[in-house]
Amino acid sequence: MSDTITVIGLGPMGQAMARAFVDAGHPVTVWNRTLLRADGLTGVTVADSVQSALAAGDIIVLSLTHYGAMYDILGPHQSRLTGKILVNLSSDTPDRTREAAEWARAQGASFVTGGVMVPATMIGTDSAYVYFSGDRPTFDTVEATLAAIGSARYLGQDPGLAQLYYQAQLTVFLTSLSAILHATAVVNTAGVTASDFVPDALDMVAAIPAIVGPGLGTSIDARSYPGDLSTVTMMGATAAHITETSRSLGIPAGLPAAVEALYDAAIARGHGADDWASVIEVLRP
Repeated sequence: MSDTITVIGLGPMGQAMARAFVDAGHPVTVWNRTLLRADGLTGVTVADSVQSALAAGDIIVLSLTHYGAMYDILGPHQSRLTGKILVNLSSDTPDRTREAAEWARAQGASFVTGGVMVPATMIGTDSAYVYFSGDRPTFDTVEATLAAIGSARYLGQDPGLAQLYYQAQLTVFLTSLSAILHATAVVNTAGVTASDFVPDALDMVAAIPAIVGPGLGTSIDARSYPGDLSTVTMMGATAAHITETSRSLGIPAGLPAAVEALYDAAIARGHGADDWASVIEVLRP
């Protein structure tokens, strides 16, 4: 028997998840403050109120801008949450996620949190995956259903873990995107077009796994940083040159200056001759 699912929040991600659940054969009800966002969806029931949306689904999937929106929408209807499974796939901090899990339990609902690690266009594909954390028995109950949106990677009982991983991965993603734009702005000053340069920038990003090698994680875990190739001093000098170049071109240098500051701090702490990965020692709490 297919689970009945209610999707609350119909931004691009919520719409994509609703479609994926429909394609997997689940009865799907949707609700959004602006009901027009459901116009492009087929095979779903559009609820005209939060009350009817909650009544229709055993599993309530939330795809909202932040966790505060969950309280705004569900808070006035707490009595209707008893016995429901809330799967919050919104983005927020780990601490707010833990608070939300406590709030859901106080309403008699089960709670699982998730971080969707692909854009809406990739939901339901073989490349899609989602970090989950929270109550393990609840996750086991919904795992097969949630597989419609992407491969599930369960991290543990702590409700905040999925958001911790999500924010960590988005750190890599957003910083990389900003770096590509910064680099493009640099070459633009010489009349180089983005069309000519961006493919090279993307090749650099794709080459990073081969450059850092497979042992990076092991080295960091062991806190062993032999400076055989790229030392902190060498990389720090490069970072300083990038900052200086940016400023000389009139380009805001906040991004490279932040990187340079990390290397400076590592050198000040005595890691100048160590491998660049030792910079993590100035990042750890």
